[in-house]
Amino acid sequence: QVQLVESGGGLVQAGGSLRLSCAASGSMFSIEAMGWYRQAPGKQRELVAAITSGGSTDYGDSAKGRFTISRDSAKNTVYLQMNSLKPEDTAVYYCNADVTRYGSSFKVKGNYWGQGTQVTVSS
Repeated sequence: QVQLVESGGGLVQAGGSLRLSCAASGSMFSIEAMGWYRQAPGKQRELVAAITSGGSTDYGDSAKGRFTISRDSAKNTVYLQMNSLKPEDTAVYYCNADVTRYGSSFKVKGNYWGQGTQVTVSS
């Protein structure tokens, strides 16, 4: 199976920065896109940023100009650098990945989620 483990969340004051990390592990053949989503209380989960295996990136409107996604393919890790944080960025941040893994007889494509990491921005 595949596991995604996030780290780097915490409490920060408005205007501060945080860097989230997500490491993928397991019996993987390849990782295609990786990304970050977030969910605030009472709201739907939304895309924050995503990055393909080729390095193309996509950002949600709330992240543009403030957040930067990157990945280290050798480490199967994706990062989210968050700057100029606002109280409205407070949410649980989830890592997501499209992975082709080794099945018992053939390769299997799947989509996986991490357990989430809390980011709280105080005003």
